[in-house]
Amino acid sequence: MEAKQLILQVEDIHKATELISSKLRKPVIIENKNFELISYSSSIDEFDQTQQKTILSKKCPIFIIDRLKKEGIVQRLESHPDPIRVHPIEELGFHQRVVVAAKHLGHTMGYIWVQESDHLLKDEELSFLEEITPHLGKLIYDVYERINAKEGKREELLWKLLHHEYGSESQVRHDASLAKLTLPERFSVVVFSLATPQHKYMLDYLEKTIYQSSSKKQIHYLKTEFQMILVLYGETGEEFSSRNLAREIIEEVKNEAGEDPFYNFLIGVGKEYTTLDYLRKSFLEALEVIEIANFITPRPESMPREFTKLGIYRYLATLYEKNSSEDYYSDDLLTLIQNDTEKQTDLLRTLEVYLANNGKGKQTANQLFIHPNTLNYRIKKIQELTTIDFNDFNMKTYLYTELLLLNNVEAYYQRYRDAL
Repeated sequence: MEAKQLILQVEDIHKATELISSKLRKPVIIENKNFELISYSSSIDEFDQTQQKTILSKKCPIFIIDRLKKEGIVQRLESHPDPIRVHPIEELGFHQRVVVAAKHLGHTMGYIWVQESDHLLKDEELSFLEEITPHLGKLIYDVYERINAKEGKREELLWKLLHHEYGSESQVRHDASLAKLTLPERFSVVVFSLATPQHKYMLDYLEKTIYQSSSKKQIHYLKTEFQMILVLYGETGEEFSSRNLAREIIEEVKNEAGEDPFYNFLIGVGKEYTTLDYLRKSFLEALEVIEIANFITPRPESMPREFTKLGIYRYLATLYEKNSSEDYYSDDLLTLIQNDTEKQTDLLRTLEVYLANNGKGKQTANQLFIHPNTLNYRIKKIQELTTIDFNDFNMKTYLYTELLLLNNVEAYYQRYRDAL
C-alpha cells in the first residue's frame, strides 16, 4: 500500500507524522493553531536549532512566531490551502522549510512543518502534502477533543470541590485520578470579577495572560460569564507560596493589561490552606473581597485584595447600613466638611492620611506633599474645630472607619453633604 493510503487510514497523529517523514525523507513537526507542539518525527538530530527549541519547550519560540507574522506567512496560511515555502532565517537558526495549514470543518487546526534544508521538495511531494493535510486536520481536531474531554472532567471536579459536593476525600481522590488531575497540597483561590459587564473581552485577555504565564502549570482555572476563578497550587512545604503566586499573577496581569484596563477587574484572594476541605472556604473568602470591592467601587484600588488584609473593610457595608438606617452622622466630620467647603481647606483629607499613618507626621506630610509645619497647623486646626482626641485609640479607630466610608462610598459622602 502506498504511503498516502496508509496515512489516510491512520488514526494516530504520531504514527502519521512518522509516515510523512519516511515518505519525504525529511524531519517533520506538527503544531496546533497556537504553535504548540503536537507531534514530531523521531529523527531529532536532523532538526535545526529552532525546531529543537520547539521540541524542548513544547512551543515554537515567540520570536519566530512574531517574525512569521511580520512577513505575512501566518496570514497566507489562513487563505492558501497549498504548501508555502519559508526561506531560512540564518541568524535565528531557522532552516528553509515548507509549511501547510491543516484545516477541519473550515477551521485551521494546526500546521505541518517539513524541514527542507539543502534538498527542496519536488512538485509531486508538495502535492502529496497538500492531499493528506485534510486528514491531518481531522487528527489534530481529535487531539483537541480528547484534551477538552479531560479538561471538562477536571472542571467538573473542581466545581464540585468549590461547592462541597463530595461526600468523602477518597471519592475526590478517585475521581481526580480518573481525570488526571493532581490535587493541591497547598493552595489559594483567586477570583477575577468584571466591574462592568461591557468589559467581557477582558476575561479572554486574562485567560491568554494566564496561559502564557511561566507559572501556568501551577494554575487551574474556571471561567464563568463575568468571572474567572483560579486555584493556585503552592509548594508543599513552602508556607505562603500559593499566596505569593497570586501576587505574581495579579502583578503580571496589571503589567500586561495596563493600569486603566486592569481596574476593570475586582480581585479577591482567599487565604492559603493545606486541607482540601478548605478549598471552598478560600473560594468564599475571595468572593467576600469581591463583594466589598464592588461596594466601594469609586476607589477599588485603595482596598486590600487579600482576605487576610481586609481588616476593617469587612465591616464597612454593615456600618453603612446601620448609619444610614439610623440617619447617623459624625458631628466632627460634618464640621470639617463644612470648613473645607466654605474656606477651601483640606482638613478632611489631612485627617484621613494622618490616621492611616498612625499619627506619624513625616510620613503624612510626605504623602500629602506639604511641609511638616503646614501639617502641624492643620492638625491644630482640626483639634480647635472638633472634639477629636488623638490620644484616644477608640475614637481614632471609629473616625478612620467613617472616613473610609466617606471616601470610598459615594452615596455616603453625599448624605453628609446634604446634611450641611
